[in-house]
Amino acid sequence: MKLYDLSELAVRNLRQSLLRNSLTTLGISVGVASLVAMLALGIGLQQLASRRLKSSGLFDTVLVTSRRDLRSFNREQETNGPSAAESPVLDDHARAQFEKLTNVLEVYPDIRFVTELRYQDRPHLTMIAGLPFSAKNNDAFDNMQGSFFSSEMAHEVILQKTFAEELLGRKPAQGADEIGVSDLAKPLLGQELVMRYAERQEMPSGSDGASRTDEVFGSTYSVISHEEKLKIVGVSELDPDSLRGNARARVFLPVKLAQSLHVLQSGGIRDTTQAASNTPTYSTVSVRVRSPKDVEAIEDAIKKMGFNTFSIIDATRSMRQFFAILDLFLGIFGSLALAVASIGIVNTLVMALLERRREIGIMKALGASDVEVKKLFFAEAGVMGVMGGAVGVAMGWIIGHAINLGTNIYLRRLNFPPEQIWFVPWWLVAGAIVFAVIVSLVSGLYPAARAARLDPVQALRYE
Repeated sequence: MKLYDLSELAVRNLRQSLLRNSLTTLGISVGVASLVAMLALGIGLQQLASRRLKSSGLFDTVLVTSRRDLRSFNREQETNGPSAAESPVLDDHARAQFEKLTNVLEVYPDIRFVTELRYQDRPHLTMIAGLPFSAKNNDAFDNMQGSFFSSEMAHEVILQKTFAEELLGRKPAQGADEIGVSDLAKPLLGQELVMRYAERQEMPSGSDGASRTDEVFGSTYSVISHEEKLKIVGVSELDPDSLRGNARARVFLPVKLAQSLHVLQSGGIRDTTQAASNTPTYSTVSVRVRSPKDVEAIEDAIKKMGFNTFSIIDATRSMRQFFAILDLFLGIFGSLALAVASIGIVNTLVMALLERRREIGIMKALGASDVEVKKLFFAEAGVMGVMGGAVGVAMGWIIGHAINLGTNIYLRRLNFPPEQIWFVPWWLVAGAIVFAVIVSLVSGLYPAARAARLDPVQALRYE
């Protein structure tokens, strides 16, 4: 029997009990729809997390620390490399070496310090950090009120929302809605802050004109108090420094301006063996690369120089493992409905066998082999699988679209930007249909085998 004739005969047989076969096909569709909707949700959430991390500038950034800093990111690296005493210093010379590496876009130090800011003659103590000019593309500033720094040396600052609330003395009452960032920004944008900070200045031997001096290994330096006027140009709702934990800043200024101020940082005096040096040292240096795929090579090159490294790529290995497990469980639960639908296929084909015993007997009496009878039942199961899979994919797409639409309505009510939390790739569409066909064919094994074993004489006597 030719494939065309087999398919035509299978479709004709399915039309004879249209309601029953339609309900069975609908059961397959529901199973495929649940499978597609769940897997699409898992894939969408994974892509959402990846987009967020990528737009934050973390995927293409390598954080470098000196092994001389015993608070290093990775203790395992210390055991594999030179000892802390023999490791190089993280200074401007090291920065220049990093900049020479292939596919490195920029290298900038992590400058952060706790200092006093005065607003309307009231003191506020907070952490300040320097931001590179390239950070204006960070997603934390997408919905920022105001603007980014006008230049790399501008005497301007961007405030995080919580610090803006502190400056204005506004805190949302318990149970009340949060204060909008636009309401905080209106009275603050364009206003002036006075920053008081301590500057470290090297003193020539024999000098005594400094306000305070310290002698370390024969070198003398002074700590001088300064004031700097800074203009508020932006208020950010999101926290661009959230990964820093307890050390995260709430006020940001251009990193080149922060370098030019020569602020005395705790990291600069932690290693007393370098306190005598006139070259500034850094606790952390950020290396931004051209593409996330270049991160691993840059990390390996920097490790060979004797430094410790950390990147979000290292941290996302566990995240990728989590999403792989999540997709597996979502696929398993989504397949349960399809497993239930397979029982309906078996029932439908067995009923068809009982109703068509006489027809099958005539086919076998006319010379149809057992294999051809099996092919007929497999063809009927396959047609239901293809139709159910196609309809199920469409239903899954509609369900996912509805979930995404409802989620975005909910996010808008909370004043959050809309997000794409589901995604249906082409391989999921093809895989769902193929999986539905396979399940249908497996479900047709028993009815097909039973039909093939049917005795034509007994079948022709059946009424």
